[in-house]
Amino acid sequence: MKGLPTLKDLQGSFSRKKLRGKWELPTISARTENEWGLNCFASFYFCKEITMYKNFTDTSEIHIRCDTPERLVSKGCQVNFIDFPVSKVITHKNKPLSEGPQENNSDVTQISPQKLTVLLRPGNEETIQINVRQTEDYPVDLYYLMDLSASMLDDLNTIKELGSTLSKEMSKLTSNFQLGFGSFVEKPVSPFIKTVPDEIENPCRGFRDDCVPAFGYRHILSLTNDSERFNEIVKKQKISANIDTPEAGFDAIMQAAVCKEKIGWRNRSLHLLVFVTDADSHFGMDSKLAGIVIPNDGECHLDHNNEYSMSAFLEYPTVGQLIDKIVQNNILVIFAVTEKQIHLYENYADLIPGANVGLLQQDSGNVLQLIINAYKAIRSEIELEMLGDTDGLNLAFTAICTDGTVFPHQKKCSHVKVGEAVTFNVTLSLSACEKNRRNIIIRPVGLSEALEIEIQPECSCNCQKEAEANSSMCNRSGSLECGVCACNPGYMGPQCTCGENDSPSSDSCRSSPEQSSCSGRGDCYCGQCVCHLSAYGHIYGPYCECDNFSCVRFRGLICGGNGDCDCSECICHSGWTGEYCNCTTDTEACISDDGTICNGRGECICGKCVCSNPGISGSTCEKYTTYVDPCSSKRSCVECYLATNDQSQEECTEKCKLVDVTISSKEGRMKDKSVQCLLQGENECVITFVMEDDEQGKTTIHSIMQNDCPQPPNIPMIMLGVSIAIFLIGVVLLCIWKLFISFQDRKEVAKFEAERSKARWQTGTNPLYRGSTTTFKNVTYKHKEMQMGSATDLY
Repeated sequence: MKGLPTLKDLQGSFSRKKLRGKWELPTISARTENEWGLNCFASFYFCKEITMYKNFTDTSEIHIRCDTPERLVSKGCQVNFIDFPVSKVITHKNKPLSEGPQENNSDVTQISPQKLTVLLRPGNEETIQINVRQTEDYPVDLYYLMDLSASMLDDLNTIKELGSTLSKEMSKLTSNFQLGFGSFVEKPVSPFIKTVPDEIENPCRGFRDDCVPAFGYRHILSLTNDSERFNEIVKKQKISANIDTPEAGFDAIMQAAVCKEKIGWRNRSLHLLVFVTDADSHFGMDSKLAGIVIPNDGECHLDHNNEYSMSAFLEYPTVGQLIDKIVQNNILVIFAVTEKQIHLYENYADLIPGANVGLLQQDSGNVLQLIINAYKAIRSEIELEMLGDTDGLNLAFTAICTDGTVFPHQKKCSHVKVGEAVTFNVTLSLSACEKNRRNIIIRPVGLSEALEIEIQPECSCNCQKEAEANSSMCNRSGSLECGVCACNPGYMGPQCTCGENDSPSSDSCRSSPEQSSCSGRGDCYCGQCVCHLSAYGHIYGPYCECDNFSCVRFRGLICGGNGDCDCSECICHSGWTGEYCNCTTDTEACISDDGTICNGRGECICGKCVCSNPGISGSTCEKYTTYVDPCSSKRSCVECYLATNDQSQEECTEKCKLVDVTISSKEGRMKDKSVQCLLQGENECVITFVMEDDEQGKTTIHSIMQNDCPQPPNIPMIMLGVSIAIFLIGVVLLCIWKLFISFQDRKEVAKFEAERSKARWQTGTNPLYRGSTTTFKNVTYKHKEMQMGSATDLY
């Protein structure tokens, strides 16, 4: 049956191909192979019985086999013929957790179970329980990675005896401790370092003579339990220098993580990487400043001198690359940084699983205590991490910590003592069927043990295993699988009645000659239409002319969600009606307190009262303001009658018809059913009239009177009053002006009299008077007289 149509093929999109002069069997795309059958099992049950379906190969018949159990039974399918795959968990390896210290670390079990297979049906959930316990006296590998730029000189002097003291302190926590050392500075290229030959040889030129040339990363001491060897190595180290502030720290972390053999990381140990610096680290495309454009490949590149040989050729790793390699190699990073850098590295630590940050003193004086505290913090937390293909897989975690406290949506427990067990419940689900299996790994951060899970989508049909070979239902030319024929080689068609070499004809697949084959929504296959699959629903019918998704929508739902779309027409469910099936026939919301529908004042339409009169309101038409004041609604008619001089009689008649009343000019007597009305008109007159209802329910108005109308204003008197008022105001203003002038004159006279009383001339003499005679003196006259006198004397 290889290469022949199966259950899924019948619902697929077929195409014919001409090859070597003859027609091949219809082929099917990868999308079709999964679409119909898998989608059915993703959410519904399948009826494998065929006796109830006479034309079982018709697409519409196959379509109705996929439904809920209740509907399948109502259609006549027996319960024992309903096929439904079930999700389940198969445990392959489940060793119990280790308790107490273990002599052989290879037998340590810190997570259970260890290997599972989950048969997972889309739409279903399976919950697995994971238990974790950290073993006491677990081996520890600590790699000390130090920044040896010039600013770290005092730090280098401080840690010269760190190996001995650290080994002594760690011996209190574990009996199996190893220590290693590495250093980093910067990429040895411009503009990160000075490229003058003398500066390359001694980058500290000018303030020190014993600096070594700059290097990217150098592995110096592999992991060892010889603490004295560590001290000797550290004492021999010399600082270097570079130009910019950031260093090549991430290059160093990457190489320390991936060069497992050279560093000496053990498979079953806690891998601690202590990163010591007082500066930021370059990452990603920073190296483009030096013309380095080749991305970091995440591989080990330590040469025979244990130096990073590709430092000048590969870019710095990105943060994402660094996280992947740290997680992959199970490294726990401890950032020991100075105060200026701590916030930056806290942000890095938030992205890196299991990372810790400690505040380093300027001379690294507290580095020992920092490492011990970080180790204790790591051992006091248990957090799960996931590896593998998790796209499309829904995982929900619930943490149950040592005190029994449940933390939904968390995969971490804090304040856990070594030796205490914690539990995590992991719920898995798939949203859609998938063809391939997937594998994921769940493990505690920092531990090498892990849980391996193989997830198999449960989308196949059990009845396919019970195929009937050469079935009479398939013309003895194919196998009957789940009620569908899988034809033998050389045959095809829904019942294997067509030969491979039969010339195809599409006339029987057209509803009329002018129509396209299978309405353009299917393929003509052996004289019958096999409709295409659609992501929106089912296409069916002899000519694929029908579907269940082209109906009208209400609020985004087909048929308002209250009906079925059948051949582009809504078939409403019981209790619903209307074109959109959005109108309920339930009248419960319309029943008033007295048991009537809408209080008899309206109709119940789509479950809501529609009141018959505009003056009526309320959910059951209980607010009927018009009947509280029946006179107000007749105002327009009555006012029109009183103003017949201005408006035509026909217009008044129309207005009265609108309020269903007639005007009678006859005076009538008050009856029991009469209503005496009193209104205030637009002209502020008081209008009175009597309103009566006769036996036929018609309303008549009579005795219309208009009283207490306000008198019009007396225009002449108003004008006279205004004139007198203006005259009086003028007189008053004139008097005020006169009084003001008199006051000013009196003031000026008083002032004059006061000044005159102060004058000092003789009484009767006017100081202002000047005479009309003016006397002039000739100054030259006297001079001539003297000259004449002198001449007389000479003689």
